[in-house]
Formats: sequence, C-alpha cells, structure tokens
Amino acid sequence: QVHLVESGGGLLQAGDSLRLSCAASGRTFSRYVMGWFRQAPGKEREFVAGIRSGGMTTYTNSVKGRFTISRDNAKNTVYLQMNSLKPEDTAVYYCAADYNLRIASNPDDYDYWGQGTQVTVSS
Repeated sequence: QVHLVESGGGLLQAGDSLRLSCAASGRTFSRYVMGWFRQAPGKEREFVAGIRSGGMTTYTNSVKGRFTISRDNAKNTVYLQMNSLKPEDTAVYYCAADYNLRIASNPDDYDYWGQGTQVTVSS
C-alpha cells in the first residue's frame, strides 16, 4: 500500500529548471519501481522516467539528457529534476508506483498514482 503526493509544479519559461517531488507512504516503498508520467490536454498519458529500487533508471527519448529521476528511500521520496524546459514539456506530471522488479512504460502496469502537479512552460 503506497500513497503518493506530488509537489513542485509551476509556471516557467523555456530554458528554466524545476524539481518535482513525490512523497510516498508505506513501509515497502523501497521495493517499488517509481515512475513519472505526464499528460497534456488532448493527449494520452506518457511515460517520462522510471527508477528501480536499486537506482537503475530509464527515460523517454524526448527528455533524455534534460531530466533526471532519483529517489531517497530513507525519506520515501522520488524526484524529477527537469532542466532546459521546453513548451512541449507542459503537462500535468504524475508520480506512480509499481510493485515490480523492472521499469514499465505502460501506465496500466502501475498500481498507485499521485494527484498530479501542473507544469507549464511558456516560450
């Protein structure tokens, strides 16, 4: 059982940086794959980044080199550091947890979701 709460969204300009946080509850947090997804108006929910309990990460190509996912298991928190933001990054960003060993990109594979936090990037 994991409860997730995202924070850190905001209104930004192209080229800005922002760090999102996801606070998780539950004793078994360290056993979950954690992922960040985003959803823009009129579009499907998109996988952004994922991290395994041991720290192995993966990213969608559009953010690779700009975004960094990390986790602090002692604090039950996962982060998404976003650099060089672009207008096309504008979306609601969701934190998700998957009780699994490998990182999945399909939203249906994730068991728990946060409420989302809005990130808006203007040109």
